[in-house]
Amino acid sequence: MIYEMRTYDLRPRMLAEMMERFGEAYEKRRKFSELAAFWYTEIGPLNQVVHVWPYRSLDQRTDVRRQAIASGSWPPSTGAGDAGYSMVAQETKIMLAAPFSPLR
Repeated sequence: MIYEMRTYDLRPRMLAEMMERFGEAYEKRRKFSELAAFWYTEIGPLNQVVHVWPYRSLDQRTDVRRQAIASGSWPPSTGAGDAGYSMVAQETKIMLAAPFSPLR
């Protein structure tokens, strides 16, 4: 099992809109694969969300992402200009669970 962890830094005051758009899009996206976690920061680096997607392999990740994009349901719209939640930065990591991890 692998985990894709994505961290998005957002413009200030855009968290609520971003979560609304992701929530709406996720209902269509989940038929391809489930979300393991979705967090937002309250203390530490603000205006940040982290979401985690589990996959059996990198090949499955590639297939799921291709299918979701082809369906038009993913990624969610980020809006345009000042109306959107525009991401300032994005970081993507592929994580592996330790042998003793309950997520293995």
